[in-house]
Amino acid sequence: MAGPVVDPPAASAVTPKAGYHHGDLRAQLIAAVAELVESHGPDGFSVAEAARRAGVSSAAPYKHFKDRHEILRGVVAEAMDRLHAAMEAGAAAHPRGSLEAIAAVGLAYVDFARTGPGVFRLVFGLTEGHEDDPDLMAKGDQCFGVVQQAVADCLRLSPADPEVERRAYMLWSFVHGHSFLTIDMKHKVASTGTDDWTYLMAVAEAILRRP
Repeated sequence: MAGPVVDPPAASAVTPKAGYHHGDLRAQLIAAVAELVESHGPDGFSVAEAARRAGVSSAAPYKHFKDRHEILRGVVAEAMDRLHAAMEAGAAAHPRGSLEAIAAVGLAYVDFARTGPGVFRLVFGLTEGHEDDPDLMAKGDQCFGVVQQAVADCLRLSPADPEVERRAYMLWSFVHGHSFLTIDMKHKVASTGTDDWTYLMAVAEAILRRP
């Protein structure tokens, strides 16, 4: 005789995204929060919405992050890794020691800001306590180190030379300011008629005249 009919298990309220593995959840949450920061700002998103976008329960994020602030720090850390990689790739695309290599590092920085202005702002000011996080500080040093190395190659000096550090800081200041003007005053920057590459080459040439 046939046994009793058993109803199938109720469907879960949250269906994980295709290809989800437990080890991927941290990265998926960081990506989801980064998207929300772009659309709603760092204070305008909910962890529950990030979890929904990642395809997991609202409690799942807290297996990897203790709170909302730590999730934002994860977004910053991942963004700084991407920025570092892009800057290194820019330098590597041109002859070592050339002004083009310097400009390409700057262009990677500007493009990073343009494609993710919300995360760019988060990296450079909207998350408190960066100075108390050795990991984030190290990532910042790595990014600046790309500029220092490119300047050192151009001037044929050691990256630790005070002249290299001085000129690397000047370059960073110009590019950082241009990046913020680009994302905050797009129409006014565009109206100058100067494209990024022309601007960055001019800045590199002006700052890196060999002593």
